[in-house]
Amino acid sequence: MHTCNKLSSKEKGKIEMTSKEKPTEVLNVKGEVCPYPDVKTQRKLKSMKSGEILEVLIDYPLSAERIPRSMEKQGHEVLKVEKKGTSEWSILIKVK
Repeated sequence: MHTCNKLSSKEKGKIEMTSKEKPTEVLNVKGEVCPYPDVKTQRKLKSMKSGEILEVLIDYPLSAERIPRSMEKQGHEVLKVEKKGTSEWSILIKVK
């Protein structure tokens, strides 16, 4: 069973990164809850080439914490996590 865990306050501090990178592709998973945004992000990254940038659009708060952490563990580079409004985020990930 896949669960979503909350991040520590130290990890939450990483959520407000900034970058000027432009995305190669955009994945919109708004309206979906854990684990679907995470799984769809992983699948999309596998289909992309090294150095390409994926922008993930989400509106599920736990995914805003989990996706950056899990993508970094897989070796990808999280360039930016930006909150856009009260419950929407944009995450830029550079493929390893």
